Amino acid sequence: MPSTRLKTIARWVLALFFIVAGLNHFRTPDIYLAMMPAEMPFKEAANQISGIAEILGGIGLLIPCLRRAAAWGLIALLIAVFPANVNVALQGHMTGLDAPAWVLWLRLPFQALFIAWTWWVGLKRAR
Repeated sequence: MPSTRLKTIARWVLALFFIVAGLNHFRTPDIYLAMMPAEMPFKEAANQISGIAEILGGIGLLIPCLRRAAAWGLIALLIAVFPANVNVALQGHMTGLDAPAWVLWLRLPFQALFIAWTWWVGLKRAR
């Protein structure tokens, strides 16, 4: 399979992931609100903003003239929400996920994987 076709498929899969994840912020907000540190202000607004950002970023990955901006925005978002993922790992449980605590720690490196994936499909230039 040519590299450009693989990249197109990977872009669509990632875009759909972000769109569905963004919609989930509105479908089941309690999961995301519980991930945020207790001292964080404006949790509901942060949840809504991050959900909208994921939806728009996912759509943007699919539109060539918006792709680079969408990729940078999604990478910034992945970095911004990382502390919430660390908070969940430190809590040892995640609302809506019945899994052992070690799984929550195993989730953390996936942020780097999603950043690399976003960079590859949205920012890496073809040679």
